[in-house]
Amino acid sequence: LIIMVTLPLSYTGGVIALLVCDMPLSIVAVVGFILLTGIVVNNGIVFVDYANQMRATGLSRHEALVLTGKHRLRPILMTALTTIIAMITTALAVGESAEMSQPMAIVVIGGMVYATALTLIVVPIIYDLMGGKEGDGDAERTPDLEVPPSARYDDIVLD
Repeated sequence: LIIMVTLPLSYTGGVIALLVCDMPLSIVAVVGFILLTGIVVNNGIVFVDYANQMRATGLSRHEALVLTGKHRLRPILMTALTTIIAMITTALAVGESAEMSQPMAIVVIGGMVYATALTLIVVPIIYDLMGGKEGDGDAERTPDLEVPPSARYDDIVLD
């Protein structure tokens, strides 16, 4: 459920991008929404899975979310930026053949920008709200998992 919250965010961004560029919703734009779904869900999975791994090591929900934000920000941004940069050439193309693929690129770019920005804010908030009581994950704690040295909460300096 937490991961599926990212879908309306991406669809909203795609629709806004179509409106800003004054393009109609077409079959090609719908293909862009399908492409967008896969990428945005993947980013949500990357975030939630790492947070769950950190919780399994015994960290509190807040500590796990802070570490997940720190350690998964770069992979999520890299996925989004590579997709956006790859689609810019298609979105800016001119000519008759470009008209066919531009709506798809516009949807993907708008959806990725909007969803990435909001996913990094909304997913942790929903994860925190839906996480239950703080001690709920303690019964499922796996004793053989340890917090990796690069993921120590004590090393993070919050300004």
